[in-house]
Amino acid sequence: MAMPMRRTLVALHRATCSGLKNEASLDVRHPGPLFLPVRTKKRYMIPPAVGTKGQKEKDTAAQARAAGLVIRQQYLERPINIACTAGIFDPYIPPEGDARLSALSKEGLKQRTEQLRQSAASQLAIRKIKDHDSEFTTKDFAERAQEIFIEAHNFLSQFNREKLHSLVTERCYPEMTRGNRFKTIRWRFVESLEPPKVVHARCPDMVSKGNLYGQVTVRMHSKQTLAIYDRFGRLMLGSEEQPKDVLEYLVIERHLVNPYGRWRLHGKIVPSWAPAKDPVIKVTFYSAPADNSFYIYLFSKKKAEVQVTIPVKRKLSNLYKLASSYFTLMTT
Repeated sequence: MAMPMRRTLVALHRATCSGLKNEASLDVRHPGPLFLPVRTKKRYMIPPAVGTKGQKEKDTAAQARAAGLVIRQQYLERPINIACTAGIFDPYIPPEGDARLSALSKEGLKQRTEQLRQSAASQLAIRKIKDHDSEFTTKDFAERAQEIFIEAHNFLSQFNREKLHSLVTERCYPEMTRGNRFKTIRWRFVESLEPPKVVHARCPDMVSKGNLYGQVTVRMHSKQTLAIYDRFGRLMLGSEEQPKDVLEYLVIERHLVNPYGRWRLHGKIVPSWAPAKDPVIKVTFYSAPADNSFYIYLFSKKKAEVQVTIPVKRKLSNLYKLASSYFTLMTT
């Protein structure tokens, strides 16, 4: 479209110039051929900053050096927290079949002798811990670790961040709270099947040789109940009425050099032979406009799928009740 307009303006320019050739009194100088800008080649003018016209780029390092100042070099490093370690040093390896094998059986005796061999390093670590914590004893510490575990999970279900930080290290806190937003957690400690006991201890150092940390692994066998609900109040995992036997290996840590340090929950050791966790129960509603009904698909532990047709005239609350009843029939 630009070319026809250009030709028209050029022809108009020639006609005007030929009409004014004979007039000597008029000294009219017309510009050269006209060019029309294209819309796709717009250029936006960015005004320069005020007071920077004619100035060169300043070398701040050279000016500071001339003035006698020393600019500290900036390092792109990741900040660390020395209140706790970043992991578990020399983690305890639970024997296979723990809490199932009898100590009088042949395999139970083998596991017992292996534990006695590994306890030599633990005794040295316990001596270092007692040098900084004179009240530390393996018998009392196991019960104290169980109390820390119960209080931490109670505050986790209440979403009390301040109290949870005092019972959990900075490494363990994101692992416990990740994915709990918009969910309701119901946890309860029922009873202890076996008394807790200290099975492993290490005293590593970090950053410097004298900066010691105490890590104690406690074996705890108990009955617990856990139920997790989503933001709509639907059960996702577990049950509040059926307790389960839970065998856990807790790692409790303390910064020994810090006089105000305290023992806090640092993590858990999950053995390789542990059974897989139960999958999350998912309830999904699919609308079917052909026959005006809902299809409810329930996924059980065995990943089986059941299709139930419910009329739309029922209320949504009744739909979920029916879905729950069908799920209980399917699992049983």
